[in-house]
Amino acid sequence: MTMIRVKTILILSLCLLAQRGMAQAPKWVEKAKQAVFSVVTYDQNDKILNTGNGFFISEDGVALSDYTLFKGAKRAVIVNSEGKQMPVVNIMGADDMYDVVKFRVGTEKKVHALPVATTQPAAGAEVYLLPYSTQKDRSCTKGHVKAVDKVEGNYYYYTLEMQLKDKMLSCPLTNAEGAVFGMAQKSSGQDTATICYAVDARYAMAQNISALSYNDAALADIGIKKALPDTEEQALVFLYMASAQLSPQKYAEVLDDFIAQYPNSAEGYMRRATNLLANANDEATMERVSADMDRALEVTQEEQGTRFDRAKLIYNYLLGNPQPPYKDWSWDKALEEIRKAIAIQPLPIYTQTEGDILFAKQDYPGALAAYEQVNRSELASPTSFFSAAQTKEMMKAPATEVLALMDSCVSRCPEPYTELVAPYLLARAQALLNANQARKAMLDYDAYYKAVNGNVNAAFYYYREQAAIQARQYQRALDDLAKAIELAPNELLYRAELAVVNIRVGRSEEAIRVLQEALKIEPKYAEAYRLMGQAHIQLGKKDEACDCFAKAKELGDPNVDALIEKHCQ
Repeated sequence: MTMIRVKTILILSLCLLAQRGMAQAPKWVEKAKQAVFSVVTYDQNDKILNTGNGFFISEDGVALSDYTLFKGAKRAVIVNSEGKQMPVVNIMGADDMYDVVKFRVGTEKKVHALPVATTQPAAGAEVYLLPYSTQKDRSCTKGHVKAVDKVEGNYYYYTLEMQLKDKMLSCPLTNAEGAVFGMAQKSSGQDTATICYAVDARYAMAQNISALSYNDAALADIGIKKALPDTEEQALVFLYMASAQLSPQKYAEVLDDFIAQYPNSAEGYMRRATNLLANANDEATMERVSADMDRALEVTQEEQGTRFDRAKLIYNYLLGNPQPPYKDWSWDKALEEIRKAIAIQPLPIYTQTEGDILFAKQDYPGALAAYEQVNRSELASPTSFFSAAQTKEMMKAPATEVLALMDSCVSRCPEPYTELVAPYLLARAQALLNANQARKAMLDYDAYYKAVNGNVNAAFYYYREQAAIQARQYQRALDDLAKAIELAPNELLYRAELAVVNIRVGRSEEAIRVLQEALKIEPKYAEAYRLMGQAHIQLGKKDEACDCFAKAKELGDPNVDALIEKHCQ
């Protein structure tokens, strides 16, 4: 037999085998293959990152593929069996351990999707791999299940007796009836010619977006927009997480998606209004804010809550002192909204907001009445007592009344004190000083220092020095002023105060040295000359003192005349 004849027979045999394989392919293959597509992902520079396969599992465009294909991608498209390109609009879940991703494809009409197997194939079962193809044929790869291993939950990982080529990765594996049960994955063993693997399609389908998905590292490595959770409650938490991690523009897109998915959620409209308002710089944007606020009121199931949100939004807007404010937005409008909420349900939190608005209006008696009502309720808190103390202070109430409220404020703060509590300690320290209780004030300053782990500025040391002076703790005063000057060396006030303390304790020469340093910074610092004159008086140097007083007067110091009259006549 000649070599040419042998080759001819071999070719004919292979063709017959191929025709027999095609003939044996089930009739459903041709239609099922329409659910398989090609995937192209792109990087941040819009260059092709990866190419691979995937398949639809629902007619509305939900699909599965491998996670590796999408890692690092900023956008992606699919090309279906008809050669039509469609965008990947969002990621619905991912798992990097089992290399699966679920996503949604943008489509204007129903797509061909594979039914999901209701029972899982056992070892020995006949299975089919459907490749991506733009050809209308029934070609597929047939094999058998070699082993079934259980993984997380009730899901499985399959070892298959089947040759898998690179271009077949992430293609669907079906049972003899054409229902998908798995997704083809890379072979990890040595026998890649006859053995391949598949992950349970149900496991890939089970991937989803939860309220905490923005902390998921696998999802974070995909730059394509994430889908929203399936429940409104979870989606609202998701929005909160997204607001801290996305740019205003990207967050705005997520808000639009939320409203499209949950069109009757009042909170969605209020959150979008809040986001719009944060970046509003024209009338058109303000109109959109107002429209969202009105829409929230139309769809709300709890009018009092929406009225409260509207009042807070107007209140926060007006705190920014816009000139002129938008249309009829005013303190009175904010007050009208919150009082409508209170009329429906008089919650203490609404009354607290009423007090805040009245305080902003400078209606201090009204604000105090609101805060006192809150302080008699279960909502009494450090904040409500602090608000009342501030109001009393604005009303010029006795220092003891302000201090009593600040004591109630701090007594409700848990120990050990944290940074959240620190502002209250600072406020009570000032109230104690006003009530002539300097030593207790110093204790609050020290507690503040500890609460913020020593992260204080020069002003803190200056204020604590003021308390130390009143408490006659002069060395502490000197030490704090030294630290204030170290942090703010060009602040003349701190140097002048250091000179005053030195004069007070009889260290006149040190005071003069400090003031000379101040004059190097600002030669026309009149107060420095006046204080230097006082230091010279202490040293018995009248002439030098009078020269300094004269220079202070020349530079316009209004407080030096009495000293000149007393010492230099």
